[in-house]
Amino acid sequence: MAEPERTERRLRPAPLLFEPAEAAADPEHFFDLESIEDPRELLARATELTLAFRAAQERAMEFQAVAAAQLADPRRFDRLPPAVIAEEAEWTEDYALKMIEFGESLQRGTLPDAD
Repeated sequence: MAEPERTERRLRPAPLLFEPAEAAADPEHFFDLESIEDPRELLARATELTLAFRAAQERAMEFQAVAAAQLADPRRFDRLPPAVIAEEAEWTEDYALKMIEFGESLQRGTLPDAD
């Protein structure tokens, strides 16, 4: 099955390194950015983190869509109606319907038409 064109465009994000517990407890500490003094280096690392978070958000959203589609699958004896999926995900029902459709398209390996 061919991958959707969208996955070919994905940027490879910078690795998100886990921080020591004492650093994570400090509200001013964020991936050691506060210790970078060179503005060019700071811009480069902050940009890497921004791209990594965007890629992670997009990937997580795709997993949400697939899960929503699986939960709404009419072949499941325990399927959930879109309203219940919306409530569990803290979405509107309209958004849940779109996410279900998106998830179904991801499972088929196609992307839905833009509205």
